[in-house]
Amino acid sequence: MHATHATRATQAGAYARTVRKESGGPGLLLAHGGGGSVESNFGPVLDALAAGHSVVGIDYPGTGATPRATRPLELDDLADQLVAAADAEGLERFAVLGYSLGGNVAVRIAARYPRRVTALVLTASFARADHRLGLIAGLWAELARRGEGELLARLLVPLTLSPQALEGMTGEQVEEVVRATAASFPPGGGDHAALVKGADLRDDLARIDVPALVIATTADLLASLEGQRELADLLPGARWAELATGHLPFVERPGEWAELITGFLADVEAEAEAEAGRG
Repeated sequence: MHATHATRATQAGAYARTVRKESGGPGLLLAHGGGGSVESNFGPVLDALAAGHSVVGIDYPGTGATPRATRPLELDDLADQLVAAADAEGLERFAVLGYSLGGNVAVRIAARYPRRVTALVLTASFARADHRLGLIAGLWAELARRGEGELLARLLVPLTLSPQALEGMTGEQVEEVVRATAASFPPGGGDHAALVKGADLRDDLARIDVPALVIATTADLLASLEGQRELADLLPGARWAELATGHLPFVERPGEWAELITGFLADVEAEAEAEAGRG
């Protein structure tokens, strides 16, 4: 992948940073999902994103190379740390790509730094944790706290893979996925799930005025399609696109996901150039 890594000191330790700036293109911040990392959530599309953008992402506490936090996570802190990474890399303005919980981080960045955000792309995300997602996130956090990795994997695998993908496997392949998933849970995944449980970005969304694309994962059993539609409806002027995947577009359809992201950003950048030319 040719990614470069750096760290920045914080109260909770050091946030590991992934940087791809070889294209010299416009800034693009990456906000990963709960229980993921920049590499696990964006690795399959990172080359495509970096081909036209200067990409910066951070791993949340307890995942990737970032130490686990010693206190409950706060959405404001994750947002501020990602912007601080942009500052350190010399990015004054940037689009933000948020996946799942990272969509909440992206929205919070746009609400807190409105003059710096050029566009939002939100995938498999939600405006708030409804009762169903809250119950799942609460169980996720508790199983993680107890160290029940296999049980947690058996909960999340059928919720994150699309039914088509799951039923296309043999029984042994399913068990292999469960084992691999259980082995890959980061130490901070339960902390991320606790943050999902209390999510409510509705007030933030009403204040945002930037071009936005909501990419809905239509076979998603974790972030419901209804919840993703609510996110788009609450985000003023948001465009809507669909991917026929479960909660893991980077596993099921990474190429199509990358095309939707880069195509939208290219349109936004072209429109901004045309507007500047008219001015």
